[in-house]
Amino acid sequence: MQDASNLNIGVVLSGSGWKDGSEIHEAVCTLLALDKAHAGIIMMAPDTQQMDVVNHLNNKPVPGERRNTLIESARIARGDIITIKSVSASELDGLIIPGGFGAMKNLCDFARKGADMTVNPHLEKLLKELHVEKKPLGFMCIAPIIAAKVFGNEHPELTIGNDYGTARQIEAFGARHIDCSVEEIVYDEKANIVTTPAYMLGPSISYISIGIEKLVNKVLQLADSRNT
Repeated sequence: MQDASNLNIGVVLSGSGWKDGSEIHEAVCTLLALDKAHAGIIMMAPDTQQMDVVNHLNNKPVPGERRNTLIESARIARGDIITIKSVSASELDGLIIPGGFGAMKNLCDFARKGADMTVNPHLEKLLKELHVEKKPLGFMCIAPIIAAKVFGNEHPELTIGNDYGTARQIEAFGARHIDCSVEEIVYDEKANIVTTPAYMLGPSISYISIGIEKLVNKVLQLADSRNT
C-alpha cells in the first residue's frame, strides 16, 4: 500500500504500558505503519478507570492508585485521542486494536472474569457496526480474545501465536485458533478479521514489527478494495 490517504483507520488504546494498558511497542509500530502509508488515524480509548495500576519497574501492582484509561492512552497518542463512545462506524474504514494487558483489563474484563467476560459496551457496539458494514478489523497480541467474544458465533479463524491455554480460551467462545509465527498474520476472509501474535510470542520489537506491518497493510488493502 503506497498511498492510503483516502482511508481513516481507528486505533483503540487501553492505557500506556503493557502490564496495565496498551503494549507501547505494538501501539507505536501500528501507528508508524499507518503513517508510512499516509492513512488517516483516529485514536480512541474508553473514558474509564483502569482495572489496576502496575509499577513497570518491579512488575508489582500499586495499591490504592487509580488512573484513567483515556488519559493514560493520551500519552501514546500525544494528546490526539477521543473517547470510543464518540466514534461512529461511518467515520472509519477499518479498526485495529494493539495488545497489552490493558486489552483484557480495560477494554474487557477477561483478566478478572475469564469465560464470563464482557467487552466495553461502546467498543462492542463499534466493532459490530463495522463488522456489519464489512469493514476490516485487526487484533494483535492478546486482543483477539475480544474478537473471539464478540464474533465467536461466526467461528472466525484467529491467532495469538501458539499458547495452548489462551488458544483454548479463544476456542471456548466459538472461534477457531490457528498457530502462527510472530512474523505472520492470520486472515479470516469471511469475517474480514486480521490477527497477529506480536508480544504473545515476541521476542523483541524488530520481530513483532514485521507481523504488525503485515497486519496494518492487510487492513489497508481490505479497506481500499472495499472503497473501489
